[in-house]
Amino acid sequence: MTKALGSLQPASLWSIFEDFCNIPHISKHEARIVEYVCKYAQNLGLEYFVDQAGNVVIRKEATPGMGNRMGIILQGHLDMVAQKNNDTVHDFLQQPIRPFVDGDWVKAHGTTLGADNGIGAAAALAALAEPNLQHGPLEILLTIEEETGLTGAKKLQPGMLKGDILINLDSEDEGELYIGCAGGIDTVAQFTFQQEPMPMGHISYQVEVKGLKGGHSGLDIHLGRGNAIKSLNRLLWELSRSMNLRIASFNGGSLRNAIPREAAAVVAIPKEFADAFESRVAKFESIIKNELGAVEPNFILRAMRVENPTFVIDNTSASNLLNAVYACPNGAMRMVSEMPEVVETSTNLAIVKCENGSIEVSSLQRSSVDSAKDDLANMLRAVFEMANAQVVQSGSYPGWKPNLKSPILKAMKEVYRNKFGKTPEQKVIHAGLECGIISGVYPNLDLISFGPTIKNPHSPDEMVNIPSVELFYDFLLETLQQAPVKY
Repeated sequence: MTKALGSLQPASLWSIFEDFCNIPHISKHEARIVEYVCKYAQNLGLEYFVDQAGNVVIRKEATPGMGNRMGIILQGHLDMVAQKNNDTVHDFLQQPIRPFVDGDWVKAHGTTLGADNGIGAAAALAALAEPNLQHGPLEILLTIEEETGLTGAKKLQPGMLKGDILINLDSEDEGELYIGCAGGIDTVAQFTFQQEPMPMGHISYQVEVKGLKGGHSGLDIHLGRGNAIKSLNRLLWELSRSMNLRIASFNGGSLRNAIPREAAAVVAIPKEFADAFESRVAKFESIIKNELGAVEPNFILRAMRVENPTFVIDNTSASNLLNAVYACPNGAMRMVSEMPEVVETSTNLAIVKCENGSIEVSSLQRSSVDSAKDDLANMLRAVFEMANAQVVQSGSYPGWKPNLKSPILKAMKEVYRNKFGKTPEQKVIHAGLECGIISGVYPNLDLISFGPTIKNPHSPDEMVNIPSVELFYDFLLETLQQAPVKY
């Protein structure tokens, strides 16, 4: 079978990545890719094991003369985000991702690509098979369920890893070294409602918001992109006060760590308001397009007549929901004082799901300052509790505090300067890298993160820059050869 990525360099990395694309491996369904990784290690004759959580560890002894180097752990995650365009038919549990080359970029047909973190994981495996690579003690740690709560990292046990340095391969801008990250916490509010009969004399519409860019709720939260849930809720809130609008269902978003691109609601209005309703929807679309401007040029709001549902949500519950979602903060809340281009604290209203007599509203708060993260989470709790929702907060994980005296940071800056003639940027990322969690289990590890250039992760527009992958991999191999000596 001809490979779509067969001509790309480095060939070993791209071959492994394309194998990944052919193996369904969304979060919580990584068994087949874990099997692939284990077979890969077995074929190389390397020690490997799968821990009780499902994470894979591979070990390779130092090459002759390199036994005095610090042990390095190359770390990434095996799962990918499942997002597709509305008009794309794709079963993420059964069908492969279909990558293709578009100029300097690799993209996927209508779905997420899985470059996050497939490129990093592929690079780690490819490095194991490099025939002439000189390296110290080497370990590979590939975790599961990173995208759905960092589960694999949270279940790591002390004593599993032997290395001194952990290099996370899950960053998304070539030429940048990440030395810190944000922590996070999930807030889920649940509304229960009464089902009331469809009112007499009403007609029904499905109202949809589509065409937004979405994106990663950490990396892209400061870009001013639209939130489909917030936009649709704003319209429904206004109409509920002017034309006795009733809500039958409200759903939007699909992932806790993705900015919601689409949302839809089924609503009922008195038939005499039909013209006014349709006119208001059209006008509201123009308002949002004007507000979001060039950031969201493909924003679509449409209302389509549908059959009347059998029930609607009681007015009190619907009002509580609309008020709470309207009042709920969303977006970047504060920037880092010393690094004003970096988000310190943010919140993403991610999912609204209506089923079985209840509505769940899920959001994710992030901050590199743990106290600020907790304060923002409390703000969300207060908003939803005032609207009589039950609030559960879970999955809290710490941030990763930068260490400017890090030996691997010093070594990698020197390697990059010598190899590429310039100094890499030193950054803190507003996302939940596994480094913070792993350092809690292994507090003596020296940590750093880097990667190739990946755009629009967690969305069907995800793409990875081909030249940056080669630079990233060359940098990785040279770093392994120049690992710091043990003191």
